[in-house]
Amino acid sequence: ECISSTSKHDHFSPENANDTAKETCLNWFFKIASIRELIPRFYVEASILKCNKFLSKTGISECLPRLTCMIRGIGDPLVSVYARAYLCRVGMEVAPHLKETLNKNFFDFLLTFKQIHGDTVQNQLVVQGVELPSYLPLYPPAMDWIFQCISYHAPEVTAGLTRGFVSCSALLLNSVMSAFRAEFIATRSMDFIGMIKECDESGFPKHLLFRSLGLNLALADPPESDRLQILNEAWKVITKLKNPQDYINCAEVWVEYTCKHFTKREVNTVLADVIKHMTPDRAFEDSYPQLQLIIKKVIAHFHDFSVLFSVEKFLPFLDMFQKESVRVEVCKCIMDAFIKHQQEPTKDPVILNALLHVCKTMHDSVNALTLEDEKRMLSHLINGFIKMVSFGRDFEQQLSFYVESRSMFCNLEPVLVQLIHYDSATVALPACVAYCFITIPSLAGIFTRLNLYLHSGQVALANQCLSQADAFFKAAISLIPEVPKMINIDGKMRPSESFLLEFLCNFFSTLLIVPDHPEHGVLFLVRELLNVIQDYTWEDNSDEKIRIYTCVLHLLSAMSQETYLYHIDKVDSNDSLYGGDSKFLAENNKLCETVMAQILEHLKTLAKDEALKRQSSLGLSFFNSILAHGDLRNNKLNQLSVNLWHLAQRHGCADTRTMVKTLEYIKKQSKQPDMTHLTELALRLPLQTRT
Repeated sequence: ECISSTSKHDHFSPENANDTAKETCLNWFFKIASIRELIPRFYVEASILKCNKFLSKTGISECLPRLTCMIRGIGDPLVSVYARAYLCRVGMEVAPHLKETLNKNFFDFLLTFKQIHGDTVQNQLVVQGVELPSYLPLYPPAMDWIFQCISYHAPEVTAGLTRGFVSCSALLLNSVMSAFRAEFIATRSMDFIGMIKECDESGFPKHLLFRSLGLNLALADPPESDRLQILNEAWKVITKLKNPQDYINCAEVWVEYTCKHFTKREVNTVLADVIKHMTPDRAFEDSYPQLQLIIKKVIAHFHDFSVLFSVEKFLPFLDMFQKESVRVEVCKCIMDAFIKHQQEPTKDPVILNALLHVCKTMHDSVNALTLEDEKRMLSHLINGFIKMVSFGRDFEQQLSFYVESRSMFCNLEPVLVQLIHYDSATVALPACVAYCFITIPSLAGIFTRLNLYLHSGQVALANQCLSQADAFFKAAISLIPEVPKMINIDGKMRPSESFLLEFLCNFFSTLLIVPDHPEHGVLFLVRELLNVIQDYTWEDNSDEKIRIYTCVLHLLSAMSQETYLYHIDKVDSNDSLYGGDSKFLAENNKLCETVMAQILEHLKTLAKDEALKRQSSLGLSFFNSILAHGDLRNNKLNQLSVNLWHLAQRHGCADTRTMVKTLEYIKKQSKQPDMTHLTELALRLPLQTRT
């Protein structure tokens, strides 16, 4: 309790502690002093070192040097180095300003480290059956902690420490480079290279020292004048390594330094050397993680892909990834970097050929077991590449690229869909229209095909390719009967009728501006579409067919206008072709009557207790359509609207608030000069209560 409470005070002193606390604390230290074994006595006292604050202000500063000297009594150098690491840890916690103790621990360690090569330790290792290369790696964790404590908030290392490094072993020098700030190491890179050359590498090879140096240089830049010499000195050692694992572990670190500070020529040399070392006996098969890191580092520094793919050894380097899963992951990294960094569309043949090869590799990995998420990811990457390919006004070359892409990526439907979109958006030449017409049937998704037929027809129409537009629209109409009752949406089976309704509403909006073919009669596309809708097998309790017929009435109403609501530039729609001809209007009216008869027939079938609410809703919807699109000066239509109003309210299923607002709207519209006939209609539309 005393310790926890006093830790909250920044300026605690022994005067703040009462006599009982001091006596208890002193009793603890006396009991610890009575422990006969050195190591337990040291660790217990070090663990409660902070309690010296209860006794005197200088207690900690006096105990740290004493405990440092106490460690000299530990004969085993491995045990002693971990004891020093623990003391440094405690010292940094209770008195971080006392650097002298840290330095003293370091120099004591340098003196005792020589014991490793003495007869006592060597004989003990022989007895225990431990090899020196296995024994030495036990030291770095403790050494790293000591050096980190020394370097903490130390802008420079003292000259004495630096001289100690020169005469020390490779193991010590490695810990130094791991502990100190990268900026400190980088600015003295040539000095450290000199130390590496001079140090004793018994049990700890020099290439690991160069690896540690490379890790620092990846984080901080050395002086510009030394950069090439540093690379040459390091690579002289690395390239002589015979063991492939030792080589690749070291080379992987220095690739980043090379990419960061040099041109593609030096990078190409390094990649060539890696290929040379890793190809014999297929050594690359055991080093895929390191090879992947090399690729990631190269593409992270070369954002200009024309430069990247002009590196002669880059593609041969990719050939070392023989395992398909790894090869695909590497290809993903390349494509992800391209999409991220490529700002402008390209037609560079070097980039196109290389990335087509990369994308083909990803595509060919798709099989029956490939997950949908994986397919989506691959499709996204390939689409990102295709999007960035542009040949400008050279449409033939652009089409040739799309044709080649279609043959290469035929197993990924999202890619084929995007190819059709890109092709139709680029230019509507007959060849491009034919490309879309050929590609769409190969897609699996029924609504994907329907929407692409419609989109392609719209693009063809916008480019005055009328016969091709008609062909697309006819293909869409002929495909509607194939729409299944249930479709798969994100792994769940759902009814398709709502999706079909959405598609048909979009289709109707396009048919308004499609001119009739001179050889097929008036409104031939609308008639064909109505026949398909009539013959389609709808769900028994579904009203989607009637909603579609209501949309058809909206279309026919718009077609009867003298001037249509919208047009396509340079395309004469039926308002221009027929010019309000009476025969055209008569055909239009006949179709309206036919459709209305279908709607009324369906409303009659709903005169059952369980369907009265549907009947009311559809009746009011039909009434609103007539109100918005019909000529209510026509007596028959006027009377039909009154009947529908009564039908909506007949069984008390209508929403009273909706009926009130509808009637208010009619009365408001009747005040306009050309809408006075609505006044009489409003008088014939009573509001009925549920009672």
